[in-house]
Amino acid sequence: MSSDIPGVDTTVDDGVLRVILNRPARMNAVTTETLDAVADSFDKYAGDAAVRVAILTGTGRAFCTGADLGGENISGPPDSATIDAANRTAAAIRAFPRPVIGAVNGPAAGVGVSLALACDLTVATESSYFLLAFAKVGLMPDGGATALVAASVGRARALRLALLAERLPAREALASGLIADVFPDDEFAASVTALTRRLADGPSEAFHLTKDAVNDATLIELDNAFDRERTGQLELLAAADYREGVAAFLEKRPAVFGRG
Repeated sequence: MSSDIPGVDTTVDDGVLRVILNRPARMNAVTTETLDAVADSFDKYAGDAAVRVAILTGTGRAFCTGADLGGENISGPPDSATIDAANRTAAAIRAFPRPVIGAVNGPAAGVGVSLALACDLTVATESSYFLLAFAKVGLMPDGGATALVAASVGRARALRLALLAERLPAREALASGLIADVFPDDEFAASVTALTRRLADGPSEAFHLTKDAVNDATLIELDNAFDRERTGQLELLAAADYREGVAAFLEKRPAVFGRG
């Protein structure tokens, strides 16, 4: 089975649900439609007892580089629908009753970080990095990132990542507790396959209840984060700093904020 939305491929085989972001020419930048397609995939198979584990990954050189701000963008600039789709997707991954592996095969930026961290076991290639790039275009993290990042690395590191928009290499992400493991690039596919098989062959209901218990204990602010981020992001999307940030991004120049 594949999604009807270009850019998202979904398959189920041997107990494994694979949801693949497939817009390699755009480094898997997402639109409202692609985010909704990812959420639809997780929702569709949430009640399927034959599915024992899920994988979210990307095609090509990137996992997901955030919202698509240019090029052949289906949905146009991010708006309330995009924010809602991002929140819905993170919530669907969180609510999925089986373990979800976030297989970060390349850069995860912007809402791509949110998608990766909404998964239960996030693993990455050694060459990958994580980047909360929102501030570069005058925005704030969304997709639950303000809760997901802070729950893993604490307030100080979360604020540094969000405010300074610094790249966090995969090895540092592992050391800081942001992700579960890192594998050499040439061993990544085999390592993800082995991890997937281990989970698929394990006690599904025990995994389900364990996942819910840990996430309920650590992500108690996730729903509130969705609401706060939505309110703040809509305000920022209407501001001059966002227009300047996007213009600078498209023109490949440094942004000059605070002058609109």
